[in-house]
Amino acid sequence: MKSTDFKKIIKEAVREAIQEELKDILLEAVRTPKTIVKESFSPGQPPLNPPSYAPPSIDFRSKYAEVLGETALNFTSQDAQPSFRPQSSDPVNGNLGTGELGMDQIMSLLNTK
Repeated sequence: MKSTDFKKIIKEAVREAIQEELKDILLEAVRTPKTIVKESFSPGQPPLNPPSYAPPSIDFRSKYAEVLGETALNFTSQDAQPSFRPQSSDPVNGNLGTGELGMDQIMSLLNTK
């Protein structure tokens, strides 16, 4: 049997199966009892129960601004360590660069905790 004949047989079988399923679905839809739903909505009418919304009694914007004002920090370039000079490093070959780190910087790091 050629592949084209085989494809035709498969297509026909699939088509028949789909038609049977659709027929069953349509028959089930026709046989089920019908309930009529009457909607009373017109675009010009307001809804029967409008949602009630009351704005919060707390002014969240001012409270948030107060929190930010208490914790805000102002950094300038004077706060940066002036002796830091980044250099190229190659950790694969073992060259981490020649770091110049003063003893005062080490002690300031140790004293921060």
